[in-house]
Amino acid sequence: MRLSDFDFDLPPERIAQRPAQPRDAARLLHVWPAGLHDHTVRDLPSLLRAGDVLVVNDTRVIPAQLAARRGGARIGITLDRPRADGAWQALARNARRLHLGDRLTFEGDAALEATVLTREADGSVALQFNCAGTEFAQALQRAGALALPPYIDRPTGPGAADASDYQTMFAAHDGAVAAPTAGLHFTPALLAALAQNGVTLATVTLHVGVGTFLPVRTDAVSDHRMHAERGEITAATANKINRRNGRLVAVGTTSLRLLESATDATGTIRPFAGDTDLFILPGYRFRAVDLLMTNFHLPRSTLFMLVCAFAGSDRMRAAYVHAIEAGYRFYSYGDACLLERDAGAAGGGGT
Repeated sequence: MRLSDFDFDLPPERIAQRPAQPRDAARLLHVWPAGLHDHTVRDLPSLLRAGDVLVVNDTRVIPAQLAARRGGARIGITLDRPRADGAWQALARNARRLHLGDRLTFEGDAALEATVLTREADGSVALQFNCAGTEFAQALQRAGALALPPYIDRPTGPGAADASDYQTMFAAHDGAVAAPTAGLHFTPALLAALAQNGVTLATVTLHVGVGTFLPVRTDAVSDHRMHAERGEITAATANKINRRNGRLVAVGTTSLRLLESATDATGTIRPFAGDTDLFILPGYRFRAVDLLMTNFHLPRSTLFMLVCAFAGSDRMRAAYVHAIEAGYRFYSYGDACLLERDAGAAGGGGT
């Protein structure tokens, strides 16, 4: 498979710059074997069944964008994930100006400092900060900003509305660089309607990393390497999912990737705590997830490759053509689709 196999033309005006208000007023395209049907997110309870388990990602987005200085040089830092040794992996703009042992200071908090431990050719660095835990979280609130996707046009940076708009109602555990955007569509009223219809809610945690913003640069897509992301599925959550009487519905590609990473060859979901770099391409045999609710994704992205693997490439191309013609709003603040798994993508074993 070539990168060009996952390309499509998207008019710029289809890229959402603000979320729907209220959140569950966003449109929802149901993609299933019988065809395409237009709905709104508020219709989700009628599209699911009693006994289904809806799995959402409860990560919380942190202000991961930092403006650092080394002497007179200004260097943009985007945090990715903490390492086991307490340092942070990050991407650095103007990384060529950094050397091992350099000490960085940060705009917005004169007390916050970091030392460069490693520097890689791809612009990633490991930084050891001079504080940790609650003290570090408070320093990020002072010095950091949301790392909004580059296609959201904010000439002066994220605004006050983005601080709440770019956070799901499920957000509970700090650690994500980007929001699990399918979860942005939910409201308390929608959850109440789902519960009344017999749909059970389960939460998992996958901290979305900076890799979600990086393009695929290899023509042969199988040569692309995913950045690892930290995730957790508790024993209680795994047990709840395994005992379900209906279908497993993943809200977002992040939830899906974590669920598939934690599922064994028998289809049983195991407790999970660690990193996943699962890369799902057409041909992947899904072990666990039956339905996927997700936003509309970038051309040539790993996320568009994933939905093609899940629902079928031909079906997804037809769905995206329909969505563009029908005026659906794309990407993080855009509308959503509900995908039913293609029959050919079912079965044990993964890539």
